[in-house]
Amino acid sequence: MKVLAVVTAVVLIYAEISWPAPIRLKELVAIEGVRDNQLVGYGLVVGLNGTGDRRQTIFSAQTLANLLTRMGVVVNPQAMQVKNVAAVMVTATLPPFAQPGTRVDVTVSTVGDCSNLQGGQLLLTSLKGVDGQTYVAAQGALLTAGFVAGRAANSQTVNHPTVARLPSGGIVERASPSQLSTGSLRLQLLRADFSTAARVARVINERFGANGSPVAQAESSAIIALLPPPAYSASIVEFLAELELLTVDADRRQRIVINERTGTIVLGKEVRLAPVSILHGSLAVEVQTTLDVSQPPPLSAGKTTVTPTIGVGSKEDKARQVSIKPGATVEDLVRGLQTIGSTPREVIAVLQSMKAAGAVDADLEVI
Repeated sequence: MKVLAVVTAVVLIYAEISWPAPIRLKELVAIEGVRDNQLVGYGLVVGLNGTGDRRQTIFSAQTLANLLTRMGVVVNPQAMQVKNVAAVMVTATLPPFAQPGTRVDVTVSTVGDCSNLQGGQLLLTSLKGVDGQTYVAAQGALLTAGFVAGRAANSQTVNHPTVARLPSGGIVERASPSQLSTGSLRLQLLRADFSTAARVARVINERFGANGSPVAQAESSAIIALLPPPAYSASIVEFLAELELLTVDADRRQRIVINERTGTIVLGKEVRLAPVSILHGSLAVEVQTTLDVSQPPPLSAGKTTVTPTIGVGSKEDKARQVSIKPGATVEDLVRGLQTIGSTPREVIAVLQSMKAAGAVDADLEVI
């Protein structure tokens, strides 16, 4: 007898989430204009131990031929066959106010069929921003966090040997385009919320406002307009340093995160539930295959045959009821569902149904 069975692994994560109160403005807002900038460039890695791009990767040979041409060596790309060169994309993040001479970390990733960057050397590569200007020049020995051991079918790969890093391998050649205004400033909330924006403006006015004149005003749920006081007109940096240390009781939206692919649920303890009664049952279906052997009589012309007999059986459990009283939290719901033996998959179905019924006082996010 063969039994067809399907096993699904699920995980229930119950987290007691408590946001620190109060929170510094440094963790809540960003100053408009003070930001990182993404850089990208195309380069060449040499010195690989036979793990570079193969012949079918045409652009790596063309890149090498162009590089040699600029150095006075003319080579036909079609006649080249090297295995220690790889074409790569080079990326980096330019921090705000970075000045020429500052070093930044660089990430190198293969774009061809190179199998391993270990031991490679990145040749001088220009990294450009969205404006087409060169901001960083990168060059140096690569560090890979992975490796490949063995050969052919007997090999083992750990992590990703086709991605490498150059710690402090990039040198800033052009100053960052970030600018700090000496007049009015705008603060951007990292998580837009009207309540938090109003509280931030109120705290700033209580600290820096003089004679009842406000210096900050919430323009929206994400923007707070700010005019530095006259006493700080010549020292904006000191004003922002004091501003970052102010604390605010931030308002956070309650959220339940569900990953249906893995069966993972992240719950907050303070999520409130409306009075509701849940009626839930489960249905189990089992498919069985039995093989019947038919044996012919001795000395007969018959043949032995095997006939499968398929049976389908179902079992439906009785409905189980959970009642939620006024003021109950997700903790009470989870405890009640665990009491009746519910699985995380069933908890997901119950939470989605409760959200549709308007009984969950939180945002339900399915990822």
